[in-house]
This record gives sequence, structure tokens and C-alpha cells, in this order.
Amino acid sequence: MHKIGFDNDKYLKMQSEKIKERIATFGGKLYLEFGAKLFDDFHASRVLPGFKPDSKITMLSQLKEHAEIVIVINAEDIEKNKVRADLGISYDMDVLRLIDAFRGYGLYVGSVCLTRFASQPSAVAYQKKLESLGMKVYRHYSIPGYPSNISLIVSDEGYGKNEYIETSRSLVVVTAPGPGSGKMATCLSQLYHEYKRGIKAGYAKYETFPIWNLPLKHPVNLAYEAATADLNDVNMIDPFHLEAYGETTINYNRDVEIFPVLSATFEKIMGECPYKSPTDMGVNMAGFGIIDDEVTREAAKQEIIRRYYNTLCQKVQGMADDGQILKIELLMKQAGITPDDRPVVSAAKVKAEMTGEPAAAIELPDGRVITGKTSMLLGASSAMLLNALKTLAGIEDKVELISPETIGPIQTLKTQHLGNHNPRLHTDEVLIALSICAVNDDLARRAMEQLQMLKGSEVHSSVILSQVDMNVFRKLGINLTCEPVYQNSKLYHQ
Repeated sequence: MHKIGFDNDKYLKMQSEKIKERIATFGGKLYLEFGAKLFDDFHASRVLPGFKPDSKITMLSQLKEHAEIVIVINAEDIEKNKVRADLGISYDMDVLRLIDAFRGYGLYVGSVCLTRFASQPSAVAYQKKLESLGMKVYRHYSIPGYPSNISLIVSDEGYGKNEYIETSRSLVVVTAPGPGSGKMATCLSQLYHEYKRGIKAGYAKYETFPIWNLPLKHPVNLAYEAATADLNDVNMIDPFHLEAYGETTINYNRDVEIFPVLSATFEKIMGECPYKSPTDMGVNMAGFGIIDDEVTREAAKQEIIRRYYNTLCQKVQGMADDGQILKIELLMKQAGITPDDRPVVSAAKVKAEMTGEPAAAIELPDGRVITGKTSMLLGASSAMLLNALKTLAGIEDKVELISPETIGPIQTLKTQHLGNHNPRLHTDEVLIALSICAVNDDLARRAMEQLQMLKGSEVHSSVILSQVDMNVFRKLGINLTCEPVYQNSKLYHQ
């Protein structure tokens, strides 16, 4: 079984206490920029084994009587129909998803703020849609010379032109569907308006990574650089913190570069800057939750390799460039690893070479590696999935959990009625067929009962999988990588 390297309960307790402490520091009101994912933080759960993907939203739920959420979205992203790569949905639709999710946890979503608003037709229509759904919507505008022209920014012609977001709680969490949405600018604009009204308020930032109290080249921090290779983020020692306190802490380039501007902005708004360094602005306590450093190091190294393969595939799909690949290759060198350190990679490649067809391999949580090959009935991933379930259930490999007689009609439906050219069953189709067989077949039922045991497994495919298969593995909690090649030479791949 997977080893635990992170104490989630300890983290939740320390994190909520830190935020309460920061609220008190500013006299009872805090704008907290949430740079990390509030929930579904699977990156954190992979590199910090024991960290639960919903840890941060659970922590905020403990403060729900004091907290409200403002969701920020860049109007230009609405106009461009920008899509979240991990979910495959547009930013504007993700805002709706986030509102529903926050409400599901009992959290109060006060409003949505459209940043960089310039009367974009799509943004205007989106505002009307949100308002028809009962949401308060505010507009913030681009400021010439942002963020350097402080005299203009901190004036009635800068932040003063932005609409003041009405809030009612002591903790205002400012979050967004993705980077570049304008969270920090929204927080600072609110501070300007609060102080104009004679209301004391403060600002803090919550970024899970890089972890400020881990070494610069710790694999967990290197994994963050790999995850943000497309943003070109670089971890670095915080020079302001080192000068102020003589203490080495880790931050990333964007926060370090912008700090002198932020410091001057705070001085103009508040009379003085409450922070001496970018690290001071943060409230992240994740580093204190690590209870086994070796476990987290190994988990982070595996994440770097996964990011490498994902970026190779994105390049083939036109969504990444050579610079991102070279950066992750450098990170692997710094971490002392190669792609061969992912056991399922060689297993899948060997199986593909033996059969001359696409193949897949899965490493189960207990370390066993199972493979699957392409056949007339099943794709390699589907075969591998069934083989893994049989292994976990103690069922002999020769047993057919789904008979050819059952698969045949499904293939006929796909090819003769639904227009599919590939008759082989995808993973979702296999699981549906297996669940039907499980009604009257004890072996199929035993296999189905093992699905939850696949969570945390590692899979590698010798070809890029369909989005359907990728989604199934994601929903099962399986970490997937693929070789950066397609099964065929077609130009269009679903």
C-alpha cells in the first residue's frame, strides 16, 4: 500500500489557526487571495501523500461563519472562451461549477467580479446570465501602466474607477477558475475602497506551492516548477526575507519581482507596508504537515516524470513547446531521475514491442505490475483494467469476465448504429458491460468490488488514449501517462 507522508488533520488545524491569526492582525477583516485550487487539488495529494484533495475547502468550511467567497474571472478569458485543460470546460462555465461546489460545502459565495472589463460582448452577456441566476456581479477595469504606475493605480482614476464589491464577512476569499484572472488586483482594489471608507482591512496570500520552508531544490518544490512549466514560474530564495530576517525561505519569481511594487502600493493605501517580504504575505502551513520527508520526495519525483510525459503529449497536440519539455528535463536532472524511474513505462513498452500493437501497464498500490494488450474485442487499456481487477480479486487470468457473446452486440451497436469505426471497447464500455454481468455472475461481481482498490495506481499507455479513457482513469483516481504518439496517422483524433 502507499505510504503516508503528510498529516492532513495537523495541517487543517494549523492552517485555520494561521488564517484566524492573520484576520486579527488587521483588525478583523482580511482579503485572502487563494492562488491554489480550493478543492480537487490532486497535484498536492500526489506530491504530499496523505493530503486530501478537498483539504483546503474543508479547512474553509471550518471558518464558514466568518468567510465569504468572491470569484474573479478575466473578461478577456470569457471573450476568448478560455478552457481549463484539466476539466475540459470553459472558464465561464467553471465559475458556475465553483459556485455550486462552494455552496455544497455550506460556504457563502457573495459575488463574481469581471476583471479587465472593456464591454466585451461575451462578458456583457455573461453578466446578464449571472444576474438572472441571482448572483451579484461587479466590474473592474484595466489600468494603464499597471502594476508600475502606482500614483495612477492608487487613485480615483485607477482603483477608484472599479466598482466596490460589497462584502459582509471578516474573511473574504478571492479565488478564480485559473491563473491570470486578476485576483491580486481585485484584493488591492478592495483595500483602496475600504480605506477610503475608513474601514481597516488587510491582504494575505495563500499559495500551496512552492512550500516556503522546504529547500529550494526539494523534489516537492521542483514538482511545482514542472506543473507550471507553461507559466515559466521559477522557484527562488526570497531575497527580501533573507535580508529582513536572515532566514532562507522559498518563493517564486513573480511574487519576488512584484514585491517592491506591492510594498509601495500598500504604503500608498495603508500608510505603511505590513510585510517585509513576499514570504510574509503568505499563510501556507503545508510544510508543517509533512511527517515523512522521504515519502514526499519519492512521490514528487514520480510527479515530475508524469508531468514530463504529459507535456510531451501536449506538444504532439499543439498545446506545449520544446521550451517546456527542456525545462522539465532539467528538473528531472536536478532531482536525479529519468523516465525509466517510472516502472510502468518499461512494462508497457515491452508489451507493445512483443505484440506489435498498443499496450498498457498498471502498477497497483501494492507494487504489482499488470499489463494489457490490444485484441479484436478490447483496447489495451480495457484489457489491462480487466486483468488488474482479476488480479486484485484473485481470479485466474484465463477466466473471461465478459464473454465474447456479450461484447459482440455492443460492437455492433457502436459500428453499425452509432457510426464508430473502432469496434474495440473503451474502458467505460467495459465497466458498464462488467457491471451488467455482475448481476448474475459472482466472479464479475468480485471483480467490480475491486474498483476502489485501483485508486492511486499508476498507468502508462504506449499510445495517446482517447479522452473517454483518460476521463475514466481520472475518475478512478488512477495516475495516467502516455507515450507521445497516436495509434494511427490520422490528422483528427477524438
